[in-house]
Amino acid sequence: MKLIIPKSNLAKGVNIVSKAVPSKTTMSILECILIDASANEIKLTANDMELGIETVIEGEIEERGIIALDAKIFSEIVRKLPDSDVTISTDSSFKTVISCEKAKFNIIGRSGEDFSYLPYIEKNESITISEYTLKDVIRQTIFSISDNETNKLMSGELFEIYENRLRVASLDGHRISIRNIELKQNYASRKVVVPGKTLQEISKILTGEAEDLVDIFFTENHILFEFGTTRVVSRLIEGEYFHIDQMLSSDYETRLTVNKRDLLDCIDRATLLVREGDKKPIIMRIGDDAMELKINSFIGSMDEEIEISKEGKDILIGFNPKFFIDALRVIDEEEVTLYMVNPKAPCFIKDDDESYIYLILPVNFNAASV
Repeated sequence: MKLIIPKSNLAKGVNIVSKAVPSKTTMSILECILIDASANEIKLTANDMELGIETVIEGEIEERGIIALDAKIFSEIVRKLPDSDVTISTDSSFKTVISCEKAKFNIIGRSGEDFSYLPYIEKNESITISEYTLKDVIRQTIFSISDNETNKLMSGELFEIYENRLRVASLDGHRISIRNIELKQNYASRKVVVPGKTLQEISKILTGEAEDLVDIFFTENHILFEFGTTRVVSRLIEGEYFHIDQMLSSDYETRLTVNKRDLLDCIDRATLLVREGDKKPIIMRIGDDAMELKINSFIGSMDEEIEISKEGKDILIGFNPKFFIDALRVIDEEEVTLYMVNPKAPCFIKDDDESYIYLILPVNFNAASV
């Protein structure tokens, strides 16, 4: 095999597929990136058996062939090469020469035939959304998945399609994040749970351009994302996702509207007094025209008042400040509306159209000390 590829093209392709190279594996071939130039295109592939990424890059094929190269070594070599054309040539014993200007590396590759190819996905049913929308949806929900491996469903996100609606939801036992997207046409109903890791890696690859589209295909066990010259295949998480609708309520005793930046900055300042690992709540005392926010910790205390517009009852309620910060940071509106029932019931942050819904459970605190 002999290829000539501009360094920028090669580096971009290697960076994309490297996201599917496992950090630990008992199958050493999975620690490789596959370079497949056996047809009329140069295709790079990595696969950890849960997540597989494949991308096609522009370059010149002088001799067709296929080789698997150690991902760590190969990516480091490519990263440090001059910005010029890179020549990759291999022989029958898998000896590989990588040269660029006056730099020349000799490494030993492996047979591409041993590589675990991506599973074949039947392209029957798909939905299409923009790269911008998908990247934004992931940004606005991914923070509330759980890293607790004992409940795999919580480590993924629900993708639920109903007619012309796509609902993406995540939860970790203390909060729920939901985004509702209107699609351009009706689709067959479907519910799948996509691993959070897959979505995080896709988000890093997507450019986020509104005019660029992503086609999403489903099978019983896999999901395929296709955009540009890249394909991402992921195994789905098995099991029935939590019944989110049962956790959502339209009842409230208190409804308030507040400037998002004011509330976010106030809570952010309060966390200066909270050490990592401390579970000190932020206490909200909600009156007619103002919300008083207070925090007491081992370091000190802080209280601050911000203006609000309120309907309904006064309320004294406490929350994990991080959960509020996470939600407020990804909301793009200037003002947010909060809905509360009582100090023991969840708070909802949502817009009028419910294009986003954030549910945050309150925490117990000693009201006498406030």
